[in-house]
Amino acid sequence: MPARPPHPALRPYLEGPLVGYRDHLDPRAVHHGLPSATVTFVVSFERPLDTAWLGTPERNDSYWTLAAGLHAAPALIRTHGVQHGIQIALTPAGARALLGLPAGALGEVIAHQGDLPGGLGESVAHELAGIDGWGARFDRLEQHLLTRLAATADPVGVVAPEVREAWRLLRASGGRARVAEVAERVGWSRRRLLGRFTDEYGVGPKTAARIVRFERAHRMARAGVPYVEVAARCGYADQAHLAHEFAAMAGRTPGQAAAAAYHVPA
Repeated sequence: MPARPPHPALRPYLEGPLVGYRDHLDPRAVHHGLPSATVTFVVSFERPLDTAWLGTPERNDSYWTLAAGLHAAPALIRTHGVQHGIQIALTPAGARALLGLPAGALGEVIAHQGDLPGGLGESVAHELAGIDGWGARFDRLEQHLLTRLAATADPVGVVAPEVREAWRLLRASGGRARVAEVAERVGWSRRRLLGRFTDEYGVGPKTAARIVRFERAHRMARAGVPYVEVAARCGYADQAHLAHEFAAMAGRTPGQAAAAAYHVPA
């Protein structure tokens, strides 16, 4: 897939590159949008994304542009044979700076562009779709994001340092830090941390730890690490617990999730 590292000014707000994709698939193929410790922002070309959460397929909706916050279950995207667009992963600070709202407003939510104070706007999304070549598309998107960033106050000072530190500790531990220990480290009670953390990130610290741990386990499984080792290194009780978490958070086995982002229903 074509990709570009973010401009230096955008690096505190984007986790990973700008990613373009154009896939021609079996019309029955379903893409699993897996939980991650980032806010996902997607602009779709050619046709909108037909998306619903696992477990509630009847509540699907169509999105030309979408933002999804932290979630502990997969978003299922019916591809209808074509997937074409650009995707970026935003840090929580990036959600505030570039989308105009905290990640907490998007927790367990898939939002339309019309629900966002920031983002792209319909005219820029149409412009991107009409540009020929990924390099030029990335140039235009980056230009828009830099313009948006320049017009936005620094979001870091808005968030209590204790909340930011709790997030950092969970990420740094790979999701293995205990919530009680994190609360003690930042000098707050568990109850206070739960409320303030959930307001900012959209999920509580225990769920955030599950997401971080799952994301690490999925990355290791894709790299070919044996599942028994993945379970041990990521803090799962055993391989059966690992498989249970993948069923809940990916809707698939570890092997299926590691092999491909798509599946074709039988």
